[in-house]
Amino acid sequence: MFTYTLRRLLFAIPTLLIISFVIFALLDLAPNDPTGDLPLTIPPEVREQIRASLGLDQPFFFRYLYWLQQFFINEPLNILERMTGWQFGDGNRMRVLSWATRSPVVDLIVQRLPQTLWVVGLAYLFGVLIAVPIGVISAYKQYSIFDQIGTFLSMVGYSVPTFFTGVLLVVIFSSYLQWFPSVYDTNLVVNDFSSFFQQIKQMALPVTVLSLFNASQITRFVRASMLDNLHQDYVRTARAKGVKEKSVLLVHVLRNSLIPVVTVIALGVPTIFSGAIITEQIFRVNGLGQLLIIAVQGADIPLVQTLTFIFAVLIVLFNLIADVLYGILDPRIRYD
Repeated sequence: MFTYTLRRLLFAIPTLLIISFVIFALLDLAPNDPTGDLPLTIPPEVREQIRASLGLDQPFFFRYLYWLQQFFINEPLNILERMTGWQFGDGNRMRVLSWATRSPVVDLIVQRLPQTLWVVGLAYLFGVLIAVPIGVISAYKQYSIFDQIGTFLSMVGYSVPTFFTGVLLVVIFSSYLQWFPSVYDTNLVVNDFSSFFQQIKQMALPVTVLSLFNASQITRFVRASMLDNLHQDYVRTARAKGVKEKSVLLVHVLRNSLIPVVTVIALGVPTIFSGAIITEQIFRVNGLGQLLIIAVQGADIPLVQTLTFIFAVLIVLFNLIADVLYGILDPRIRYD
C-alpha cells in the first residue's frame, strides 16, 4: 500500500503540471482583459502601462513559469515562515497578487475559507450522515413505504436545483414565518451563547439546502450498492451459518457496499472547498464560491487561476484517498 501511494503521488506531479498549464493557457486566451472595465477616456498608452504593470507585456511561457514559481515555491515558503516564525531567504519574495485588490491571492482565500467550511462543510457532513442510514434501510426494506418515500424524496431533492429550494426556503421561513435570516452575516463574531445561537440561525437555511441536495445524491448510491450485495452468495452463507441479521447487514453487506460509495463521497469533498456558488449567492455567504464569481466578473485572472488549480489539486488528492480506502474496506484489494 505504501509503495502504491508513493507511486501515485509521484504520478500526480506531472498530472498537476499539465492541469496547471491547461488552466493557465485557457484563462490567458480568454477574451477578458483587466483594462476592459476602465473608462474609454483613458488613453491607449496608459492602458498599455497598466498591462505592463500586471506583467501582461511578457511572453506567455515566461508568465506561466513565473506563476509556477510563485505558487509552488514562494507561497509555501511564506506559509512556513508564518507557521514557524523563521525566515527562509528574502522575505520580500513576490507572491501571486490579485489584479483587482493587489492583495495576495492566498490571503484572500484564507479569509473566505472559514465561511465556506462552516456552511458547505457542515452541509456535506450532515448529508452523508443522513444518506447512509436512509440508503441502508431503504435497501433492506425494499419496496416498503419507507423505501418508496425515501426514493421519492431523494429523486426530488436531487432533481430540484438548489437555487429553487433556496429561494423557496427564504420565502417560507424568512419572509413569511420570519424564523431565520435570509442574509448570512459574515461579520458576526461568536463570543457568547446569544451570538452562537444567531450563528446557528443564519446557517440553518443554507446548510439545509445543501444537506438535502447532498443526501439525495448519496442515498441513491448507498441504496443501489446495498441492493447489489444483499443477494450475493456470501450473504446467504452467513445467514445459513446462523449469523445474526444485524451483523450480516452492518458487518458484511454494509462494508462491501461502502466501497463504491467511498468514491462518490471522496470526490465530493473538494466541492466543500470550492464552495456552493449558487447557494452562497442566494444567502450572501461570503465564501470561496462568491469569491470565484467576483474574480470571473472582474477578469481577475490570477485569482481564478489559483482557485481553479487548488480545486484540481483537491480532486487528484481525494482520488488517491478513495483508492487507499478501497484497500482498507476490502482486504482482497492489494496494490503492491
